Order: sequence, then structure tokens, then C-alpha cells
Amino acid sequence: MAAEFLKKGWRVVGTVRGELRTGLHQLAEDYEGRVEIEPLDINERDQIAALHSRLSGRTLDILFVNAGIATHDQNVRIGDVATEEFVRVMVTNALSPMRVIEALQDLVPAGGLIGAMSSGQGSVANNETGMREVYRGSKAALNMFMRSFAARQPEPRRAMALMAPGWVRTELGGPDGRLSIEESVPNLVNVLIERLGTPGLQYLDYLGRTVPW
Repeated sequence: MAAEFLKKGWRVVGTVRGELRTGLHQLAEDYEGRVEIEPLDINERDQIAALHSRLSGRTLDILFVNAGIATHDQNVRIGDVATEEFVRVMVTNALSPMRVIEALQDLVPAGGLIGAMSSGQGSVANNETGMREVYRGSKAALNMFMRSFAARQPEPRRAMALMAPGWVRTELGGPDGRLSIEESVPNLVNVLIERLGTPGLQYLDYLGRTVPW
């Protein structure tokens, strides 16, 4: 996503966990002066507060939070999952993204956008197969928390989006995903940019189609 925004002429402030070199570091070299890298583990509240302090006075036209992990056994049933494993997924996928959004929302102007990476598996209406129950539940929780956040915003509300990128071949999605990164991400970024200035929250897929809650 960072690479796609850069191709379109945007500046990017991206976060990384730890000190290992990432693809974001390569982008910072390729697009000199247009990429800022900030350290952040979103599960650490003090790090979120520190990031807000460092960005104070800045304007973010788009604030987008992308966080997602799954259980070690992705098909473990909800009644069988270890409590610690359940908490780990729920905190990373639902609670921490909302903490980032709550903390950094004041940096986003009225014409900007606040978004988060959800999943089609977070749709309650579309769940007809079960499977990946903890992951599904965490993304459904994120959707609900985002709806609560949107409901208490003053009118006119900023543009907000929960994005379902499709089943993408990534480390999380696995090798059997139907979409490549190149098929999903450019479209997803286009949808976000097109949403700028449109008030209210929408739950959309990577082609801009509405996903049922």
C-alpha cells in the first residue's frame, strides 16, 4: 500500500515493529524524502502515545491502520481456543487498531479519511461456512468498534472505510489466495482515495463494492 501511494505522488509515514530492515526501508531509499519511518508496536499503548507526540501538529490526509494475525491453528473452534491465544488475536486485530485511530484521529482534517483493514471474513451476514472462527470474530469486532467510533463523530462526519482486500497471497493469506498483491492493493488504494471527502463509514471490498455487515 505504501508503494502504491508513493507511485501516485503521495508522501507516506509508515510504522514498523522492531529494528529489522523491511520493504518500507527500501521504499525510503527509492523515494528519497517522501517516506518517514516511525517505530510502533500497536499493542503497546505507550508507543501509540509517543507516536502521537512525535506527529503532533502534522496533518494526515489518510490515516489507515493495517494489522492482522491469526491463531496458530487457523481452524480451531471458538470453544477450543486457548484463552491466551484468543486474547492475542483480539487485541492485535480489534482493540489495538482502534486505539491507534482514537489516538491519531485529531491529525486527520475534516476532508481526510480514517480507515482500517478489515476482511470479508468479518462479515456476519456472509458467514455460511464457519472456519477461522477466531479471526472472523476479531474482524467482526473491529467492524463493530469502528461503527461505534463513527456513530459518535460530530456532523458532518469524516470519510471512514473498513476495507476487505480479498483473499490475497500473503504470509497471512497463504499460498492458495485467489488474488495477488498486484491485483488487490492498487484497486484498494484507489477506493480509499475516491472515498476522500465522502462523509460516513463504509465497509467495502478492494473493488469498492459494499460488503454486508
